[in-house]
Amino acid sequence: MTNDLKKMYKTVMDDHFPPKMEISFVDGNLRQTLFYEKVTWTIDNIEKGLRYGENPGQEAAQYRLVNGNLILGGIETIQPGHYLASDIELLQSGKHPGKTNLTDTDNALNILRYFTDRPTVVIVKHNNPCGVACSDSLAEAYHKALMADRVAAFGGCIAVNRPVDKSTAEAIYQQYAEVVVAPDFEEGVMTMFSAKKNLRVIRIRSIDRLQQFVGKRYVDFKSLIDGGIIAQWSFVPEARSRTDVKLAECEYKGKTYKINRAPTEKEYADMLFGWLVESGITSNSVIYVKDMVTAGIGTGEQDRVGVAEIARDKAYRKLADRYCYEEHRISYNDMKDKNIKQAIDDRVSREKGGLIGAAMVSDAFFPFRDGVDVGIREGISSVIQPGGSENDYQSIEACNEAHVTMVYTGQRSFKH
Repeated sequence: MTNDLKKMYKTVMDDHFPPKMEISFVDGNLRQTLFYEKVTWTIDNIEKGLRYGENPGQEAAQYRLVNGNLILGGIETIQPGHYLASDIELLQSGKHPGKTNLTDTDNALNILRYFTDRPTVVIVKHNNPCGVACSDSLAEAYHKALMADRVAAFGGCIAVNRPVDKSTAEAIYQQYAEVVVAPDFEEGVMTMFSAKKNLRVIRIRSIDRLQQFVGKRYVDFKSLIDGGIIAQWSFVPEARSRTDVKLAECEYKGKTYKINRAPTEKEYADMLFGWLVESGITSNSVIYVKDMVTAGIGTGEQDRVGVAEIARDKAYRKLADRYCYEEHRISYNDMKDKNIKQAIDDRVSREKGGLIGAAMVSDAFFPFRDGVDVGIREGISSVIQPGGSENDYQSIEACNEAHVTMVYTGQRSFKH
């Protein structure tokens, strides 16, 4: 039984999707058609497409846009030939990519495109980031992103915006990853990675053009159970600088409520960093960010208080695991010494999971103050959220009571 199950993951499917695809938008006599061609790679002298879809047994194909020019309501899509995630260069692929590998890669790039000024690392697992960090060196950014959630990063996709140097490669080599994506790899790195036979190593030279994809839209298709399709423009976060957000303010029953304290430069940096990371996270979501590193990520929950608590609890657990691993080279869950675990627990408790001075980020408004209260109890110093709730005044009061600042983006950031 077990052996048969393992065979399932080793089976490579020959897909039956055609080499070309066309999607036409028709309005009277006006026809606008997008033309696509299937993406394949030559691996061991054999032309191969996707390994399989979301699960073994699901045929899948990837297409890239090669022609067409769609304009709807004055909005123009990304032009054909401006490839990124749909035109990867496989440098190594013991197992060539399946759908989830490429969608993880794509979402990592979706986040990474907003951070070009500094070395940045995005680690994605199951299409959600588990660690994102900016720093002064790529190796340092990788260490911070990994330690943000070392457990979840196991088997994830690591995407970076700088060529992988030997120092970073050595750190990556110590972990188990499914995919590494970079604009290039310094001499000797591929020799090191070649020892990990099933690591997919992807080079996307155009990562240095990531910033060109900021603000660009494409048509996002969602297929329904009956074969129907929902088409929408892709999401573009409008709040990308401090001038794009405003201090929280609202009116309630004839009274004006305002946030008392303007953010510091550091708070602006963390809030905007978190807001842009948030655009790549499944909703409902709340995350915490400190020093341009994710500290706790809560994803895909049904209620805002619950997801704020999940993100908080993860921050505590992940910090405990980080301390245990850095000091004893063993995971917190595998540590048998109760005295050591208690000392770590006490330290994490004193530091409130590393959330003191952190930014709290929410992809939708807080319907009541109980959401921001979760973060305030842990010592956060700032909040960024869309605003627009009838009870915004409650959140403003909660922040003012704790000397916490809060800004509104004026835009919801759901991702389903």
